[in-house]
Amino acid sequence: MSKPVTAIQVLDRAAQLLDAIAGADVPATLKILSAETGLHPSTAHRILNALAAHALVARDDAGVWRLGRRLRELAARVEVGTDLRDLARPVMEALRDALGETVNLTVRERDEVVYVDRVISPRVMRVEQVIGSRAPLHVTAVGKLMLGEAGAAEVEGYARRTGLPAYTKKTLATLDALQRDIRRSSRRGYALDNEEAEPGVGCIGVVVRDADGRAVAGLSISAPIERRRSEWVANVVEAGRALSRQLGYRGDADPAT
Repeated sequence: MSKPVTAIQVLDRAAQLLDAIAGADVPATLKILSAETGLHPSTAHRILNALAAHALVARDDAGVWRLGRRLRELAARVEVGTDLRDLARPVMEALRDALGETVNLTVRERDEVVYVDRVISPRVMRVEQVIGSRAPLHVTAVGKLMLGEAGAAEVEGYARRTGLPAYTKKTLATLDALQRDIRRSSRRGYALDNEEAEPGVGCIGVVVRDADGRAVAGLSISAPIERRRSEWVANVVEAGRALSRQLGYRGDADPAT
């Protein structure tokens, strides 16, 4: 089947290069990609560098091109989309009803988490996150877990890119402190936000996984810090497992205590 051609040539060429990288059965060097697409090496190189600036592709030290992390993030959002919110709503409502606090559903977008759904606590004094609002990864429970999923090198890269701005006096604003917390949180299967994003607010968060084991979303409960209880961890972890199972995930190991 022939490839679609539009009036925007550079987009057509970028799509050709992405297809060539995805379909390569040998290391996708510039020479190989130029031959596969019929593009002059200088043209291919210029487009690849532009794609790399947006993390749509990446080049390793050996000069081999691969698909970038941004494509994985976008693919995850396409796959879960509205279906995730529909599946999550009963789980979130059950968790809210059991603990009486606000429950949030988030996804990662670059260096932030985005709040895509919530169920609100019936209490007068409660924590609310506006749907569509964003927060840096390092100040949220789910965000720290998502950084941990990407590995130590990504944590270091995130710290360089953002400078780890402090939102409160309890924000983990140094790389060492953030790495320690992420390692601990990843081992036990849940993370805490101890007034790191907002004074007086505490959260417990877990990641939600799809059938391939990828962390495609996060589930968290937010409450005034004086009301948050360690006994809630089991409820939040089980809610994350329940939603992950609905997405086809079957790797339900107990978190370390």
